[in-house]
Amino acid sequence: MKTNMLPSAPSIDHLSATQQGARRWLLREILGCIMVAALLFVPAGRLDWPMGWALVALYVVWVAVTALLLMPRSPALLAERVTHRFSAKRWDNVILSIYGVMTLVKLIVAGSDFRYGWTPPLLLAVQIAAFVVATLGYALVTWAMMANAFFALANRIQSDRGHTVATSGPYRYVRHPGYVGSIVFELATPLLLGSFWALLPGALSALLMMVRTALEDRTLQIELAGYVDYAQRVRYRLLPGVW
Repeated sequence: MKTNMLPSAPSIDHLSATQQGARRWLLREILGCIMVAALLFVPAGRLDWPMGWALVALYVVWVAVTALLLMPRSPALLAERVTHRFSAKRWDNVILSIYGVMTLVKLIVAGSDFRYGWTPPLLLAVQIAAFVVATLGYALVTWAMMANAFFALANRIQSDRGHTVATSGPYRYVRHPGYVGSIVFELATPLLLGSFWALLPGALSALLMMVRTALEDRTLQIELAGYVDYAQRVRYRLLPGVW
């Protein structure tokens, strides 16, 4: 969600709950990194896969950097992402569920592809370029999270947290920069892993993020005060000059 605000002074109890929520987020992400490794290397049947380790390292670095930047600055954002995992919008829960399944499929297919050689070997330069693009995609997601104190996992208007429109950072250029980063990451990851077959679930994940962008943008224009004015100033949802 696209917001920014100066929160009032929190109570000690609320601060403690927020810090606990941020720690839960960190634990969940660490376990997620372990799961990524398992989903890659168990189907691969071997550990000597440099690009598989490169992707795991990218996840680990992203979690570390995000924790270092946001745990002291915006722990409530991280707590929000673990305490509100489901949306009030049915369409959003369906999209997130399918997206989660596609993420699992993408990793399993890539690992199996490495094991059985379904995809002809890609040039190392192509895989390195894909790694750079995937890294830039995740960097954009992190930038969006830093600029948006309410970068929620679930689609909801966070009136309990004083939900307002974020207009700084990457939100000056497009209305949904976090989705831009996610789409870039989803399309680059299969090439990083050297699997054309993994592009199928990766492309579907990217398409799901585009659909979610359209539906979320419509929700924000209807339900979030000030968003219509913001949308008139920042005309494009994902790609300047296009959409």
